[in-house]
Amino acid sequence: MLHDEVVEVFAPRRAPVDVAGRDDALAVRLDGPLADVLRLRTAVAAYVSLHFDVPRPRSLTSGDHLARIVDAVYASLRVAGSSSFRFEAAGSDSAVFARLADLLHDATGLLHDPADGQLVIRVRRGARPTGDARPTARGARSRPDDARGRAADVDPGWDVLVRVGPRPLSARTWRVADYPGALNATIAAAMVRLGGVRDEDRVLNLMCGSGTLLAERLLAGPAASAVGVDTSAEALDAARANLAAAHVRATLVAADVLTSAPGPDGPWQAGASDLVLVDPPWSGLHGDHASAVDVHAGVLRAARAAAAPGARCVVVTHEVKVMERCLREASALWSVRETLRVFAKGHHPRVYVLDAV
Repeated sequence: MLHDEVVEVFAPRRAPVDVAGRDDALAVRLDGPLADVLRLRTAVAAYVSLHFDVPRPRSLTSGDHLARIVDAVYASLRVAGSSSFRFEAAGSDSAVFARLADLLHDATGLLHDPADGQLVIRVRRGARPTGDARPTARGARSRPDDARGRAADVDPGWDVLVRVGPRPLSARTWRVADYPGALNATIAAAMVRLGGVRDEDRVLNLMCGSGTLLAERLLAGPAASAVGVDTSAEALDAARANLAAAHVRATLVAADVLTSAPGPDGPWQAGASDLVLVDPPWSGLHGDHASAVDVHAGVLRAARAAAAPGARCVVVTHEVKVMERCLREASALWSVRETLRVFAKGHHPRVYVLDAV
C-alpha cells in the first residue's frame, strides 16, 4: 500500500526498499523536493534518514557528523517550521545527548524540549553497514520485511532520523474537532485506496463518526455523492466541522444503521451506493466485545441493503475473529476480495475489501 503510493507520488529512479528490522517502513531516495512527502496519505510520518559508521553516539557531536545532522534539520524546517526539538533514543537523558542538544541549539536556534519538542530526532543502532541518506516513510504495510543479514563482525553504526515537520503526516490539518476513538487518517487513506476512487461513485459511510473516512475519500478525488450515517449527534457535529475544514461536502444523516433500513428516496437510499465505507465500533470507547457479533453482522446487512449492483465495501475492525465469522455467515451478501493487516496504536486491526454478491 505505502510502496505503491510512494512510487505514484515520487516516481523515483530507484524503487523504495524495505528498512531492515522493520515491517512498517520504507526507504526511498528522492529525486525531487523534500516537500513532496507532504503529499503522502498512507504514511504515518516521514524522516530524513542518515547513517553514520561510528561506534557510539558520542561521535555524532564531531564536526562533519554534526554538520550532516544540522543540514537534515534545516531540510525539515524548510518544509514545515518548528520551534523546538526532542530526541527519541535510548539514553536520551545522558550527557552525550545533552551535549548534542546544546550543539544543535547553537546551530539552529531551536529549543531543546525533551518532553514536548516538535521536531523529532531519532537515534538508533544502524540497519545497514554503509553510509546513506534518504527519506524514510512509515505507514500501513501488508507484507513483512525482506530478510537482510549482516556479517557478525560488521559494526552496524548508528542511524539518525529527522522527522519532516513538527507533526506526523497522519495528523491531518483538517481534523479540527477531536472525537474519542476517531479512526487514524492514515488507515482511512489506505481504505480509500483499496476501495478505489471513481468520479462517478456514490459513497456511503456507515457509522461515520467524526468524518475521517469521508474526508479522506473526498480529498482523494471527486464523487457523485457522499453520505455519512451515525447515531451520535456529537459525532455528526464533529464530522461537520472536520469536513468544512477539509473544504469538502457530504450529507450527514442521524440514524441507527442496525435498526433503520435505507429508504426508496432521500440521502440514504436502498441499492444506491457504489462504495460503502465502514468503521464499526471496536471494543472499548464505543463498543463492547459482547455485542460485536450483532454489530458486525448488522452492518454487513445494512451495507448490502444500501449497495448498488457491483458495489464495493471496505471495513476496518479490530474484532478479526468476529468479522471472519460474520463474513462466513454473510457469504450470500459479500465476497472477500482482499484483506490488509494494519497498525494502530498497539492494535492490529484488519481491513476487508468486499464485493457485493
